[in-house]
Formats: sequence, C-alpha cells, structure tokens
Amino acid sequence: MFPLRKKYQLALPNKILNLGERTLVMGVLNVTPDSFSDGGKFFSLETAINRALEIEKDGADILDIGGESSRPGAENVDLQTELNRVIPVIEALKGKLKIPISIDTYKAQVAKEALTAGAEIVNDISALRFDPELAKVVAKTGAAICLMHMRGNPKNMQQIPASNDIWKEIFQDLNLAVEQAIKNGINKEQIILDPGIGFGKTMSDNLRILAEQFKLAEFDLPILIGTSRKSFIGKILGNLAIERLMGTAATVTTAILQGAHIVRVHDIKEMVEVAKVSDAIFSYKKFNL
Repeated sequence: MFPLRKKYQLALPNKILNLGERTLVMGVLNVTPDSFSDGGKFFSLETAINRALEIEKDGADILDIGGESSRPGAENVDLQTELNRVIPVIEALKGKLKIPISIDTYKAQVAKEALTAGAEIVNDISALRFDPELAKVVAKTGAAICLMHMRGNPKNMQQIPASNDIWKEIFQDLNLAVEQAIKNGINKEQIILDPGIGFGKTMSDNLRILAEQFKLAEFDLPILIGTSRKSFIGKILGNLAIERLMGTAATVTTAILQGAHIVRVHDIKEMVEVAKVSDAIFSYKKFNL
C-alpha cells in the first residue's frame, strides 16, 4: 500500500503553486564548467537560454538554475563568479519563460539578486547552514525555499565518517532548519524539504531514504527528491552519469510512489513521462483499495 500524498499550496512571490495533485518536475540547468553530469555543456549564455526554453518545452514545471557545482570535492565559487554565471541567464529569460525559476544557491546575495531578476524559489543545499542572511532574504521577498539535508559540505562530504543513523540526522538537522526559517520570518507555506540523496550519504543510506521516504510525511511539508544520475545509481549499474537514464527512472518512480511532490531531474522529457505513469499508478492504488 502506498502512503498518501498530502496536497499543499506553495507560496511564491506572485503566484501559488499547487503540490500533490500530480508530481511536479524540476528541470536542472547547470551554468557551470564542472558539474558532475553536464559540466560545461550549457556554460555560455546562449546555450543556457536555449536549454532553459527546451526544458520548459519538454514539460518541466520548474527550472532550477545553478552557478556553483555541488559535486563531491567541488571547490567553492566566489560570489561575483556565481553572480556572473546565473544573473544574465535569469534576466534573459524574463518574459520568455512561463514556468517559475529556482535559484540553486546557498549565498544570500546571489539569492537576493536572482529573486530581483525574476527567480521565485531558492534551492539551498545547506538548509540555511552556510549563510545566516539567506533566511532573511527569503522572508523579505516572499520566495519559496527548499531546505536540503547535507552531511558536511561538497568539498568534504565524501570523506566524513558514515552516519550511525541517517534518519536521526535528517530529522534533527531539518527540524533545526525549519525552526530557523520560521524564526526569521519565512512562513511554513514557503518551505519545501529535500532529504539530500547522495550528499554525504553512503549507498546504503541513499537506498534506505528512498525505501523509507514515507517517514518524511512527519514534517507535514512538501517533499522534493533529487536522484538524477547520482553516483549510487552508477555503483549499482556500473555505468557513467550520462548512462543512468533508466536507473534514474527507477528511483523517480520509487520516489513518487512514496509520496514525493517534486522530482529534480536532468532528462526532462523522459522523466515527465515517468512521472505521468507513476502518478497514474499512485492514483489508482489510492482510489481503488
């Protein structure tokens, strides 16, 4: 029996995003030279804009733009470099893109300028740990925020000791993040949670999170799952990131049947189809018990 997927209304600055009626697909656009799966592919302004429009055409509901790689071992990118990568893209998409833009950053200044340029969601891999000013920016602008769980940071997350109890860490850390968000003036209706598949977790941790994802319903907040092309899929299949389409499809299906509201993916067209079929199965099971 599948768990129920509660419906939510996510508050954005200029609209409400309905979550739970069907799975929303967040399409990834990395404007970086070194991301693990497509680094450098959409690094120029022209290719980034074209890819963003293609992502929308392929059926994505949200566009997630990032200017700093969070791959294992990645070095930090300075503020100005990140701004130079993402702000021109967001500005160029104004009036061209109909779906909301998410800015993948943990830096308050990047978030502030991206939201001013037209973004409506902040996707923070640090869950407010890296920049204490970020929560204030989100609260002031009325943007939505995704708080993601990560062990350590991108540079050291693969070297830190394995967790003794991954669910205990996730609940403890995300509870603190939600408390911090609300304390700084962010409304609960603006918050999404992401358990952070692959970020400092072992293969066993990742599989356990997917298998027991229903536990996240305890937060009573919408859930985003990002498994696309992750290394744990490669360990199972013995293949490269670009070859993990079918492995990703399996994890996306699992996430949806466990109640995910949003899935973050690179292969938009294919995962939109996966989401539609998974939603049909999910809905049938729910209404025909």
